[in-house]
Amino acid sequence: MALPVPVTVLVLVLGGLLAGGGAGAGPCQAPGQWEGRTVFYRHGTGRITRAAVSYDGPNQRLRILEERKALIPCKKFFEYILLYKDAVMFQIEQVTKLCSKIALTEPWDPYDIPANSTYEDQYYIGGPGDQIMVQEWSDRKPARKLESWVGIYTVKDCYPVQETYTKNYSVTTSTRFFDLQLGIADPSVFTPPSTCQTAQTRRMKDEC
Repeated sequence: MALPVPVTVLVLVLGGLLAGGGAGAGPCQAPGQWEGRTVFYRHGTGRITRAAVSYDGPNQRLRILEERKALIPCKKFFEYILLYKDAVMFQIEQVTKLCSKIALTEPWDPYDIPANSTYEDQYYIGGPGDQIMVQEWSDRKPARKLESWVGIYTVKDCYPVQETYTKNYSVTTSTRFFDLQLGIADPSVFTPPSTCQTAQTRRMKDEC
């Protein structure tokens, strides 16, 4: 015997369809410039990197400032300035300002939902009285069951919540986004410090 569906559940489902439009509406347009914080997790190694991020989509620039959350003996923290139009990344040690200049070989990959993405799901995160509606998209195609990218974005303003990548079915990374603010407060964060004028060409390790 079919159980009656509670009215509150029907309201939530209908509200979700009206607010987000479901799969038929297509992907939302993510903000082009923002600043916030991220947690980057590399599943294979178990390493977690917490950072403050400045994101400039139109100019294909990214600045990542690793955060010190605890005193970790013999651990270096870096600032990264990635300039994709110039195909170069600067790695700056936060204490000494020692700088490395490294060629960027991977193409620019913006924090947004590609137009040809596949709609996966729409749901609320959080609990009663404190909920945010999000949509989940992926690069899954009908001929291929597995996806190599899954992105979760808010329905209201299309802010990124989480992105997960899988490469070669083995290397999986995920990034969580929070505390986002629109715009770039100080565009000079994308300008490398003077120590980068004499930068070395090898990447620095984060251990002493």
